Formats: sequence, structure tokens, C-alpha cells
Amino acid sequence: MTTPHPARLLITDARLLHPENGKLTDASWLEVANGRIAAQGTGRPPAAPQDVPVLAAEGATVMPGLVDAHVHILLTTFDRTESESWSPGYATVRALREAERMLRRGFTTVRDVGGADHGMARAIDEGLALGPRLIHGGKALSQTGGHGDVRPLGDDTTPCCQSRPSFARIADGVDAVRTAAREEFRKGAAHLKMLISGGVASPHDEVSAVQYTDDEIRAAVTEAENHNRYVTVHAYHPRGVNRALRAGVRCVEHGNLLDDDTIRLLLEHDAYLVPTLVTYDQMARFGKHAGLPEQSYRKIAEVHEAGLTALERAHRAGVNLVFGSDLLGPLQSAQLEEFTLRARVQPPADILRAATTTAARLLRMEGEIGTLAVGACADLLVVDGNPLDDIRVLTRPEQHLRHVIKAGTVI
Repeated sequence: MTTPHPARLLITDARLLHPENGKLTDASWLEVANGRIAAQGTGRPPAAPQDVPVLAAEGATVMPGLVDAHVHILLTTFDRTESESWSPGYATVRALREAERMLRRGFTTVRDVGGADHGMARAIDEGLALGPRLIHGGKALSQTGGHGDVRPLGDDTTPCCQSRPSFARIADGVDAVRTAAREEFRKGAAHLKMLISGGVASPHDEVSAVQYTDDEIRAAVTEAENHNRYVTVHAYHPRGVNRALRAGVRCVEHGNLLDDDTIRLLLEHDAYLVPTLVTYDQMARFGKHAGLPEQSYRKIAEVHEAGLTALERAHRAGVNLVFGSDLLGPLQSAQLEEFTLRARVQPPADILRAATTTAARLLRMEGEIGTLAVGACADLLVVDGNPLDDIRVLTRPEQHLRHVIKAGTVI
């Protein structure tokens, strides 16, 4: 645990990195008051009263904290048989431990898209646990037999996953989807995730399978709009992705198999795409050792290389791209490697925007996070080196990450 954030903090002798324009300002200072950025400038810093802590950056780069818009902090193992025996309390403690690790890697905000709940977010907000700002969507919605239906073939119990910790819940039909959406929003969900295609980690479906009807997706979108929220979808194949975009969803997770129509629809609707390259890379390399089931391991090849191609196409077209990792179980330690993979097809400045300013827009927190603008939350990183020159600076926190600051508190 850390002590409560000081009323003020002064950072001196820094290079300020502004992701909005990809500029670095040398010989700068930044002042924090009450957890927010109060002032900044170049040259001689203002005189600090004796009771104001001063952090001398010594020429290091100060930048906004990172945002990962696709995490599952609840999913700390691949072993579903084991996790089904966990109590909610035990599962929560494991999840919050992973949240702290994410913060210490430099992620000061994460969007959980299946599993985290209001209790976890509240524990972090109140300082009972250490972690990033947790923007949660509760449980994702899955149809029977869909990506979120993890029952073994011999289990005909119903409903699935409703009353225990899980990343998803079953909802079939328009009325059930409406009810499930309303329940998740009642419990504080900032967004609603629908699983509208097969997936790598799900045991019984194909990656190209399309799940949920137009009417069911539109029902979820209507409920989200009624609650001033939005819908994001798990989808790989254009049949599913394009159906969802036409129905009014705001965000697509993965999209590895997108086509020209997908690109057009993303641009027409000003929608967001959250590629998650690192999860396929890590599962391909270490999935078997980490406990990934054989039937899931075989599906990785369908989406692994296609993901990088999809990212490159979307980047060239000008799609709103956001940083996401989607790592599960012991593979979550590779979260920062998403930067390395994206660097194959994107310049560092664009990757940084995906993990700061564009992510903030998706989360409807523009001006609050992902920026060094005066008035923003003082979620900051102090790093040796310049990520605009070499994005790998961010992938080696043990060498380059000096400090993580959340709401003015030096972690």
C-alpha cells in the first residue's frame, strides 16, 4: 500500500512527452495539486514551500500513465476446473494482486471487458487495494454455446455463470439480453461487452462462428444508449464484426480477420478497434505450458498472423486504434510486449496515442487521463529514454521505469 497522495508535488528537470502531438518539451517542470496537474512550464520551476515534495527527474521523460483497454483481471488461470472451485473472495484477492502488477508496469488505467466488478473497482478507488483506475463492464454477454459458455459438453445445467465469478453470463433472445444489460448497468458497468463470434479460449465454437442476431445486438445497443453507455464486441470474422457495426456498437475487440467492408464501417461509424496481438503471440509460444487446452491451441493459427495484417490495414486507413492486451493467467506478465508487436507496423507516436489519448476518448475520459494537460488526473510515468524514438523503453520497466504516479501519489 502507499500513503495517501500529498496535497502537492513538484517534478523538476523533466522532459515532458505530449502524446497528442508527439512532441517532447525539454527542461520542464510539472506541478501537481490534489491529484491533478495544476501547472507546467519550462525553465526555472516555481519555488516550492518546504512541505511540498520535489521529485527531481534528472532529465528523464515524464509522460501520461498508460491505458490498457482490454484486460481480464479476474482470469488469473487457464485451469477452469480449478477456478470453478474458488470462492468469490479468493478470486477477488487474486484479481487485485494482478491489478497491482499492472499498475507497477505503468498502466494507470485499465478497462476490464469481462469479469471485474464494482467491488474490485471500489476497493481500488478507496485505497483498500493498489491498482490502476478500473473501468469495468461487469460480465460479458454470451449466447448459449457461445464464446462465454464454458460448460463441459456433459453439463446441461442452466443458467451458466450467473452466480459465481466469471467473465461472462448467458443471455438468449432480445428480452434476456435487455434484462442482462440492465443488470450489468445497475451494478455499475461503464460499458457492455457482447461476445458475437467464436474465440480461441472457448472450448466448443469456431473462430469464424457468428453469435447473436441483429435484433439481440440492437437491443443491447439501445439499452446502453439509454444508460449513456456503449457496447463493445468480441469478434474476429467480418460477418460478426460488420453485423455489430451496422447495429450501432461503438467498439470492436480483436478484429483479426477484418475485410474492406469492416474498415469502411469502422470509419463511417467513427468506431474504435482494439487489437490484442500479444495474447496470440504468447499463447502460441507458451500456451501449452501455461495450461491452454489443446482445442484452443489449435485455433491460434487462424488469427495469429492475421492480427498484425489487420492492424496495419486499419492503421493505414486511419481507424481509431486503442491499446489492448487480453492476456490470461500467467501470461499477463507479458502485457507490455504489445508495444513491441505493434512497432512492426506502426510508428511509436501512433502506438503511444493508442495507449493514451485515443484510449481516453474511447473511455469517455478525454482530458482526464492520457494527457499532461492542466486539470487532468496526475497519472504519470517517469522513464529513462524517449519512447518516441524507441518504444521498447516502455517494455523494460526494470531498466527504464523510474516512477509510477497515480493521482499525484508516487507508487
